[in-house]
Amino acid sequence: MRSILEIGSETFNQGRKFMSIYAIYFSPTGGTEKIVTFIAEQFGEYQSIDLCEKTSDLTNDFSEEDLCIIGVPSFGGRVPAIALERIKPLKGNNANAILITVYGNRAYEDTLIELEDTLIEKNFACQAAIAAVAEHSIMHQFATGRPDQNDLAELSDFVQKIKKKNNNTVKSELLPVHVPGNRPYREYGTIPLIPGASHNCGSCGLCAAKCPTGAIPSDNPKHTDKDKCISCMRCISVCPKHARKLNPVMLAAASQKLKKACSGRKENELFL
Repeated sequence: MRSILEIGSETFNQGRKFMSIYAIYFSPTGGTEKIVTFIAEQFGEYQSIDLCEKTSDLTNDFSEEDLCIIGVPSFGGRVPAIALERIKPLKGNNANAILITVYGNRAYEDTLIELEDTLIEKNFACQAAIAAVAEHSIMHQFATGRPDQNDLAELSDFVQKIKKKNNNTVKSELLPVHVPGNRPYREYGTIPLIPGASHNCGSCGLCAAKCPTGAIPSDNPKHTDKDKCISCMRCISVCPKHARKLNPVMLAAASQKLKKACSGRKENELFL
């Protein structure tokens, strides 16, 4: 993470000047964070804002001279509800915004349009959008190793196209970027796979501290509240003993169900 002092100075970018650059992401297992921060660093020094954290004293009030790269994963073709909850306190004040949705090689359906609608409501100037592929956060055999070097090269090219658009267009003349999706949005739903603690669990409580929905009680981290869990897999990714796991039978069944939809290489997309 860059310090506030580092990003406090004005950053110049091929003629377009941004006062501050922010990488804002909801990224339970790190895939979305990797892509959002990669995009952000193409513009200069940036500050990270992690929407997975339940409490944050980081900036939530932006200015017209700021650039915000805002990314979320696609959960069942929608923005995760908890991510929307964390985005809504943000005050755009006409800050420049690049929207990013990251998905595990199935589809992102209404995620981008829901994210854009939310950010326009919060007064962000949505100038570009990217749909990017990362390794599936549950079924790692899909999009394994992505984003790979080809993805990063393509994302770098996307950034150059975004810079060219921004440098050749007066901001007051920019319209919100048109992204695919439907209104009303598809029904929200996630894969009902709930991680559980194995006998290796040492009750360190890290999973409870990091769970974005508070589904794991700090006084009993071996338990998971099934009503609060959104199957984001953050607890699995942060466990130092790899003690939280999914039911292998249920995981195999879900993998078989999604095999056709997740097969083949999906490509990243840019919307200007």
